[in-house]
Amino acid sequence: MELNPYAKYLGARDPIEVLESTGAAIRKLSERMSEDHLGLRPPSGKWSAREIVAHLADCEIVFAFRLRQTLAEDHPVIQPFDQERWAARYANHNFDSARRLFESARDWNLLLLYGLTEAERLRKTTHPERGAMTLWTIAETMAGHDLNHLQQIALLVGTH
Repeated sequence: MELNPYAKYLGARDPIEVLESTGAAIRKLSERMSEDHLGLRPPSGKWSAREIVAHLADCEIVFAFRLRQTLAEDHPVIQPFDQERWAARYANHNFDSARRLFESARDWNLLLLYGLTEAERLRKTTHPERGAMTLWTIAETMAGHDLNHLQQIALLVGTH
């Protein structure tokens, strides 16, 4: 598995700028969808917009822990998770709650990222499936992950 499977979405973009803009992008896309539309899965069976935003909220919590663990411990091993098993519970979530949680956790993570020194950006961690990386690789992964899922929501907007 590659170090950052979302690097192709980020390209040369600044991860902080992406991370700062994702909440507004989700709000803008969701304004073009009815409440029913937010919960509709595409014909492919992939996630609905509501499920994608619930996933982003879950991931933001995971990323929050990974960032802080990497700062607090010497070369920790971060814990992967099975996103499909977590997604099995998304029927219990509503879009607005998931979006608000995502935005709050993202704001908290951005405050952490804004204050990093160059040495802290280079702190090492290991993902058991992806290998050794730095704290900044986590930030880049977060941004690419956002862009991937924003593209998916945009496709859902266009389907109805």
